Amino acid sequence: MSAELREGGRPTGLNRLVLATQNSFQGITNCYRNESAFRQEVWAACVLIPAGLWLGQTGIERLLLVGAVLLLMLVELLNSAVEVLVDRISTERHPLSGYAKDLGSAAVFFALVLLFSTWALVLWARLS
Repeated sequence: MSAELREGGRPTGLNRLVLATQNSFQGITNCYRNESAFRQEVWAACVLIPAGLWLGQTGIERLLLVGAVLLLMLVELLNSAVEVLVDRISTERHPLSGYAKDLGSAAVFFALVLLFSTWALVLWARLS
């Protein structure tokens, strides 16, 4: 048996890292293709991340500005995963399905609040 495989034929080591990275990029690609909110956030990130790196005066400010953008994208990916899973289980309307989707949406809302408040506070301090 290969040193890169453990029992059950599952990859380990560098092979596992490569496969995990491929899976991650496949998830990002699928989300971009299928979720308009994620597409909008990707394009916003193309502007906000360079702007955050330029506008932040310290490493901490840059981290806060860029991190808030990345956190929003992370939460959107998780929200999309919840929605896909709920739809996979059943397409019929059910209160718990709506509840799960609403919770995911609420998480995105709070990530947006964090993003806007972080940018507002850092820019306010910079401009005052």
